[in-house]
Amino acid sequence: MKMFERITFAPDVMGGKPCIRGMRVTVGTIIGLIASGISKKEILDAYPYLEDEDIRAALEYAAWRVEEIELPLEVA
Repeated sequence: MKMFERITFAPDVMGGKPCIRGMRVTVGTIIGLIASGISKKEILDAYPYLEDEDIRAALEYAAWRVEEIELPLEVA
């Protein structure tokens, strides 16, 4: 089982940002809606093609991503 099965990356979809199942809905959009106080039900009503698991996957991905540390590459 892949770690984030519902999170996809494609250069031709939303500029390669992490999206939900290849759709033009980014993880950032979902997280932003939740952060602004929009309920899960309201999100699912506004985006009827999303599923409850998509919202959970966006939250899991965001939580995982903020724990990652990006180190600059050293140029020799």
